[in-house]
Amino acid sequence: MINLENPKKFRALVEQANHVAKEIFRPNSRKYDLAEHAYPKELDMLAALLDGMNAGGGSEGAGAAGVRRDATKDEGNRNSSNLSTVLGVMELCWGDVGLLLSMPRQGLGNSAIASVASDEQLKRFDGRWAAMAITEPHCGSDSAAIRTTAKLDGDHYVLNGEKIFVTSGERADLVVVWATLDKNAGRAAIKSFVVEKGTPGFDLIRLEHKLGIRASDTAQFALVNCRVPKENLLGDPEVNVEKGFAGVMQTFDNTRPLVAGMAVGLTRACLEETRKLLELAGVTIDYAKPAYSQSAAAADFLKMEADYEASRLLTLQAAWMADNRKPNSLQASMAKAKAGRTCVDVSLKCVELCGSLGYSEHSLLEKWARDAKILDIFEGTQQIQLLIVARRLLGKSSNELK
Repeated sequence: MINLENPKKFRALVEQANHVAKEIFRPNSRKYDLAEHAYPKELDMLAALLDGMNAGGGSEGAGAAGVRRDATKDEGNRNSSNLSTVLGVMELCWGDVGLLLSMPRQGLGNSAIASVASDEQLKRFDGRWAAMAITEPHCGSDSAAIRTTAKLDGDHYVLNGEKIFVTSGERADLVVVWATLDKNAGRAAIKSFVVEKGTPGFDLIRLEHKLGIRASDTAQFALVNCRVPKENLLGDPEVNVEKGFAGVMQTFDNTRPLVAGMAVGLTRACLEETRKLLELAGVTIDYAKPAYSQSAAAADFLKMEADYEASRLLTLQAAWMADNRKPNSLQASMAKAKAGRTCVDVSLKCVELCGSLGYSEHSLLEKWARDAKILDIFEGTQQIQLLIVARRLLGKSSNELK
């Protein structure tokens, strides 16, 4: 029988995350939205929070949860680090998305390391904050079009290129950089390299000013003859055309459910605040009556709640599949697509329903509407997710369905 409640062993972690969101994230949310690029010092004492969540759910991972497929035996149903981290992320993003993204040692690069690194690399990079650099000025959603190059020279790879929109790029200790070993080999030659901050030839160009998640820094980097030890390449160094993009893309099987979880948490925040303001205005939401027999505002709210529940369940499914070593690329993209779009639609509708209270800084609704949009964009845009879902369902390759 399917049990849709939070696993008992994770309830204390969820409560802890909710307490942090309520007592630290929410009270500082507006402060760091207005003070863009200022580091939230209140987070220093929380640096090990999500590490603790992972430890409570399972031993794998290097800071953030990872999708590892090397299990050789069936251990039955597992509720482990991916599910616990997603549940914690939902609660923390109920508090503030930008502040979650600013938490030390919980960067998307940590998920990449946890997913595909060797045991030696896991130990070497343990406890360090890692960002992830994929996007380039000329290639956004099409990761296979990456032009940053990596050439083997003795015991080092020499990286040259430019990376933009690197979340936590300035604050992180490491940056996982995607680069190609051979432009003529296509997707199969795309590899990821761990570049340590301070490495010669790896320079911060600027920080972006953004619509939302302003508490989180977003950086642009230039790599000019940047020498990276060959031991810092994640995964197989061989270019295998038959395997294609599978090695580096495995990271997304983990990070997309996390982003979906962020969207689910923010959606819940919007719904709870809107319900409160609607009730103050005298609008009653009656679950015992059909939506068409209630006010337009109540009917809209019921529809938004239904979309929220669908997003939440898809997200939990994708995370559970990762914990149980099941291929979850389809489910990860479905969760990301549904949760990201729902978050944007719900946040904007909540602003609309609450009128001047939603549009002003009287509440956090206007901020949440600005924060929501990034959750439909980064880690693969809405359009890319739908394309991946279509390919998986129809059994088409990327060349057959573009």
